Amino acid sequence: MRSSRSVNLSRGGDLVADLWFGVLGPLDVRARGRRIPLHGPRQERALAALLLNAGHAVTVDRLVDIVWEKPPASARRQIQDLVSRLRLALADAGADSAVITTVRGGYVLRPGAGELDATEFERLVAAAREAEPEHAATVLRKALALWRGEPLSGVDCPALAGDVRTLQEKRLAAWEEWAKLELAARRHHEVIAELTALVERHPLRESLVASLMRASAAAGRAADALEVYHRARERLREELGLDPGTELRNLYERVLRAAEPAPPPVPGPVPGPEPSPEPSSPPVAAFQLPMDAFGFVGRGGELSRLDALLEHAALQPTAVAMAVVSGSGGVGKTTLVTHWAHRVRERFPDGHLHVNLRGFDPGGPMVAPEEAVRGFLSALGVPPQSVPSGLDAQTALYRSVLAGRRMLIVLDNARDAGQVRPLLPGSPGCVVVVTSRDRLPALVAKEGALALPLGLPTSGEARQLLARQLGDERVAAEQDTVDELIAGCGRLPLALAIIAARVAVRPGVPLAAIAEELREAPGVLDALDAGDAATRVRAVFSWSYRILDDDVARMFRMLATHRGPRIGVAAAASLAGVPVRAARTLLERLAGAHLVTEDAPGTYAFHDLMRAYAGELGDLHDPPEERTAARSRLHDHYVHTAEQAAELLDPHQDIAPDGPPPGVHTERHRDLSEALAWFGAEHAALLAAVEDAARSGLDARAWRLAMALYDYLDLHSHLRDQVTVQTIGLEAARRLGDRAGQAHSHRRLGWALRRLDRHDDAHAHLRSALDLYEALDDLRNRAHVHGNLSGVLERQGRYAEAIVHAERALQLYTEAGLRAWQARALNAIGWLHGLLGDYAKSLKYCGEALWMHEESSDRRGQAATWDSLGFAHHRLGSHQQAVACFTRALELLGHVGDRYGKAETLLLLGDAYKAIGEPGESVRAWQEACDILVELNHPDVERALTRLG
Repeated sequence: MRSSRSVNLSRGGDLVADLWFGVLGPLDVRARGRRIPLHGPRQERALAALLLNAGHAVTVDRLVDIVWEKPPASARRQIQDLVSRLRLALADAGADSAVITTVRGGYVLRPGAGELDATEFERLVAAAREAEPEHAATVLRKALALWRGEPLSGVDCPALAGDVRTLQEKRLAAWEEWAKLELAARRHHEVIAELTALVERHPLRESLVASLMRASAAAGRAADALEVYHRARERLREELGLDPGTELRNLYERVLRAAEPAPPPVPGPVPGPEPSPEPSSPPVAAFQLPMDAFGFVGRGGELSRLDALLEHAALQPTAVAMAVVSGSGGVGKTTLVTHWAHRVRERFPDGHLHVNLRGFDPGGPMVAPEEAVRGFLSALGVPPQSVPSGLDAQTALYRSVLAGRRMLIVLDNARDAGQVRPLLPGSPGCVVVVTSRDRLPALVAKEGALALPLGLPTSGEARQLLARQLGDERVAAEQDTVDELIAGCGRLPLALAIIAARVAVRPGVPLAAIAEELREAPGVLDALDAGDAATRVRAVFSWSYRILDDDVARMFRMLATHRGPRIGVAAAASLAGVPVRAARTLLERLAGAHLVTEDAPGTYAFHDLMRAYAGELGDLHDPPEERTAARSRLHDHYVHTAEQAAELLDPHQDIAPDGPPPGVHTERHRDLSEALAWFGAEHAALLAAVEDAARSGLDARAWRLAMALYDYLDLHSHLRDQVTVQTIGLEAARRLGDRAGQAHSHRRLGWALRRLDRHDDAHAHLRSALDLYEALDDLRNRAHVHGNLSGVLERQGRYAEAIVHAERALQLYTEAGLRAWQARALNAIGWLHGLLGDYAKSLKYCGEALWMHEESSDRRGQAATWDSLGFAHHRLGSHQQAVACFTRALELLGHVGDRYGKAETLLLLGDAYKAIGEPGESVRAWQEACDILVELNHPDVERALTRLG
């Protein structure tokens, strides 16, 4: 039987207990007041997870995900060892062995009463909510006194970020309740100093700002209250792009009128607040809502039902509120939801997420849940390198990032429930609105979504829409014709908008003439599923198309060939085979006709119905060989632009760009930064182009584009995209029977797998590449493969074997007369000798390599060699010289944008600083390295954390 334990918290914060756990500040464990040391970040993460779920089972799989961002094969066994050592440490300190118990599939930590500060805090807050108002504030202060800082500060664990935010929210909620109680008791003067400090730390917390304003005004300091408001308004606008909420604005007006605000009513039991996180370091806020189009009218009933969704959320505070707005294509689902979202955006201080899932896009594949989740994580500040593989892990990270935040999430144009579910948050606070042509009954039945079917607008609303665009007088003067136009458009908002745009720019043409043109337009748009309206929509599209000049109409048809989400001017010019200036003019004319939309300057997109219509027209009017030639020119644009950009990333690589074929236009970049920016902006389009080229039988373009993408994806650690792209390139080269292309793809795929620590697969691909290069008698690339094999073996700790391959690479580079690559091989040999402890040889080889690198102006090679020299000098005891070498390497790495290389050098620089007695500089270097490795989701982060202690 467990013995009774007690905890006594004195005013000074001394902790005296048989056993005590602290998470409301730095992670702390004490036995009878003596701190129990924890051994390393892994044990800290495991204990933190158990404490945050005190009294509840934590599965081994969950612990694995928390302890490692990239678990090793032995992770489950290591978890058992971690827990065993933790139990032993607690037992040695006199704790009961039952504190941590094994349950089916995991472990439970059961602290006794008063032994965990978080549960004691919650107990006191609950007691305050049941207490009489005159005593509640005192109880809340006692609860708040348990906090020693930010929760779990010093425990670096992204998987626990949501739990940390929840604790932070509970603390802020308690402060807010305390402030209201103190103001109700008219202790205005006494709370001003404390509230001022709270608002300084949490300037976006409007409830605290309001309490400080009330306290200042009631204390006769109206000017201070107004200044508090002005500062809060500026911070909200600067950081969130929002104005203060209604409560603050109304309070400001009352103070401004010199009317002392009445104190809030004396609260009874204080209800728990809705979650609204304010992390200690503000998270990245995403505001992705599309523009609210001018001219929105009507839909009052639907807007009211969406407003009711917010009230619906309060009925079950633990659930996620969700609505499904369903209806036919072009009925106005996106327009309605976007307009409503802008109306209520202030209710979501943590931002808004939006994605077009392209569930019913006939011109391209729907957005996979993995792609959408990655996009949301990127918007929320998660680097692509930190996103785990596998949809389940990605969804778990996404939900952890959203935990405790109030965000509006708009999932537009969803195909089915399976596409939506991975994008749903896992905790309350967020509101989700889904639009789809399907009713998505599964979401209504299982997730409790509010069903909001959207029909056609009324004739009156349709008339209002036209009047907003054409003017009341014109609509009133030709009412019968307006009614005919509305009927001809089937009251479909998309069609009405196109009609209104065309009529507005032809003020001298009678509406009757336009109605006659609409009547005479042939054809139906089968992709629409709105009954008779579908026929009339195709008529509207047909009419808009028929008045285009031939060159504009051809561009419209050609755009349907592009499979990416959007297209730039140079790509469109290549697609159509016209000059760039002409393409820009054609696109502008299409945008003016509302047949395409300009998402960003120089970037254009189709509505899915327009893309379908353009595709139909292309099938009817453009011979298959012309469409194939257009697609070829488009892919040539991407191939040649990417190859030119890749040459800037590493001039010593194998790519030798040739001139583009006639009719193909490339985008040229002046320097490395421009090349990197282009790759980043076109990332999604380039990946889609590789897939489309392979699918369309343009295999030569597919593997060339994959090859051109290699350095960019490697430099930015987009390793999963790298494997996908290089695999497509390999398959394309096989179909072509191109042995050189196959060899290049095998080699690049092997190196990507090496970086993912898939060593057996890496060896297999590199051996295949070597066999092909030997058959081709390709000295240069045989040398490259031996260098790659050396790198794989080094990663495995097989240094002596690695030297053999590095020396073979040097021999082949020498035979081929490739001095820049000879230098890289010499550095590799020197580095490996250093790892084996032969520092004299290391300095010899690396010194020779540095001279050759400088001769060829190879910054990447110079950076790597300075790093190797620094390592050797440090191990020989020449620490000042090592610092100089590492510093020079970092300067060069900054020029080439190699983040992982920078982290590696920073770790060694920190070691050198420590050796010469500069602990401050060493910690700064290690911390910067740790930050980079965490960002890259690299397993070497453990080495940095070990150094930081």
